[in-house]
Amino acid sequence: MTGRYGDLDYGTLTKRGTLLGLALFAVGALGELAAHAMGFGIPGWEATLLFDAEVLGVCLFLLSPLVFGVLMPLTE
Repeated sequence: MTGRYGDLDYGTLTKRGTLLGLALFAVGALGELAAHAMGFGIPGWEATLLFDAEVLGVCLFLLSPLVFGVLMPLTE
């Protein structure tokens, strides 16, 4: 029998969303740190892209456990 949202595995969605958020944050932060540490001047669009990856990563890292681990299972 499927639930309200279909046959979703909330544990897997929570883990993958959290790891994706952590990976996005790490790529953004390490990219900025590496560019500045090596003395490269990066264009504005690349700095914006890395910053956005950091922000999106933090949001995904914090919201995935809340949404997929707590809220969605409670609404079934």
